[in-house]
Amino acid sequence: MQEFVSKIYKGFIILAFNITIIVLIIGLFVGIYRTISEIGLTASEATVRLGFKELVTNVLSLIVVLELIRAFIDFFEHERVRVEILLEVLIAFIIREFMLHLFEGNMSGMDVFFWSFGIAFLIAARFISLFYRVAKA
Repeated sequence: MQEFVSKIYKGFIILAFNITIIVLIIGLFVGIYRTISEIGLTASEATVRLGFKELVTNVLSLIVVLELIRAFIDFFEHERVRVEILLEVLIAFIIREFMLHLFEGNMSGMDVFFWSFGIAFLIAARFISLFYRVAKA
């Protein structure tokens, strides 16, 4: 009975991850289309700043979505979630948020320091996780 329930569980997990990857890939294509279509806004005189802000936001969002897709595909390859992949997704997301706040111009020097310290901490954590994985193997 336990094997049967375990097989059903694994089947649902695989189905859920496949659906998630498909949704992320569709979102990636929509994001690429929006980014390409908004390049024209960046070139127009009246909305250069707004168009550039949208372009930067879309490109940074695409990077986060690409990292998420890579994390899900890595799960299928290794049948586990690796910490360094999750840290890379988190680093990409934090850098995206930092860049957006920095681009808005609402950050003080201490805000930049703390964001930079947090990003450096995450990068160090990723390095440690890679070092631990290599040392363990």
